[in-house]
Amino acid sequence: MLLLLRVLSHQDVPGEGSGCGKRYDNHTTDPAMSTMRQPQFLLRARATSVLRDYAELMKLRVTTLIVMTAWCGYYLGAQKAGVSSLSWGLWHALLGIGLVSSGTAALNEVMERKVDARMRRTAQRPLPAGRMSVGQAAIAGSLATVGGSIYLALAANPLTGWLTLLTSVVYLAAYTPLKRVSPICTFVGAFPGAMPGVLGWAAARGRLEWETLILFGILFVWQFPHFFSIAWLYREDYAAGGIRMLPVVEEDGRSTAHRIVAYSLILIPLSILPSLFGMAGRIYLVGALTLSVALFYFGARLAFLRMPLNSARSKMLARHVLQATVVYLPLLFVLMMGNAARP
Repeated sequence: MLLLLRVLSHQDVPGEGSGCGKRYDNHTTDPAMSTMRQPQFLLRARATSVLRDYAELMKLRVTTLIVMTAWCGYYLGAQKAGVSSLSWGLWHALLGIGLVSSGTAALNEVMERKVDARMRRTAQRPLPAGRMSVGQAAIAGSLATVGGSIYLALAANPLTGWLTLLTSVVYLAAYTPLKRVSPICTFVGAFPGAMPGVLGWAAARGRLEWETLILFGILFVWQFPHFFSIAWLYREDYAAGGIRMLPVVEEDGRSTAHRIVAYSLILIPLSILPSLFGMAGRIYLVGALTLSVALFYFGARLAFLRMPLNSARSKMLARHVLQATVVYLPLLFVLMMGNAARP
């Protein structure tokens, strides 16, 4: 249908009108043709708007990062098994994990729609803005979450299907409600957040091994400087929504800054474990050290500033920490995959 609309919308205007000999060129518009085309344009605009809303509902950018991380886990698992990482198994794993991730994101927005309506950065999401009904979002989220888990169990292996479903349940049943209760939500949420690499490995190998602990540990620790810096930047917004992240609960920012530094420091030895345990080579070792020290530098710079959370300078440095974490993770996994040890 969309292809048909695209073809129709690009048809040339006839050179001559019928019956009156009137000629229409590129500079003249036939009113009748314009009237006929208007519903087509409106339909296409509506379809684009709906797709954009579903992409936002299912947090397409976050899901993409999760799928990329799962790809790394699958790649490393396939390397250990001595099989090709480019296979139908990879497609099944990434599709299933992507479905569950997007479905979980949709259900999370259903649960937090009232909170989102009170925060500027989320008020224009499809549910609080009224562009989508709660029923639509709940059905889409449930189908993607359950369907993706079943797909993984059948197309990959039962372990991956169950682990992925459990990850979704912990995120929705534990982390999401805790965000309005206690700063411990960040710690609890780090468990499901650290699972993508593990899920990819499990899809490739059909079991959990010690390498999965390393992948889990790196992702687990990385989340703290990442999410603390986000909460630092949007502290006022989180407070308006009743989200009790650490920067909202403590006003001077010292505990938040200390934790950013501490977890960034832990990442330095943790990030080199893949090289020490034979998962990756020396190129990865050098790159991981460089990236981790750089991330620690940005965290330490924020910690030693000793300025209020709402000051322009502290927010600028917090944004630098956030940007460093966003760059850190993809580059680390690209290095790990590019310099993966061969069996």
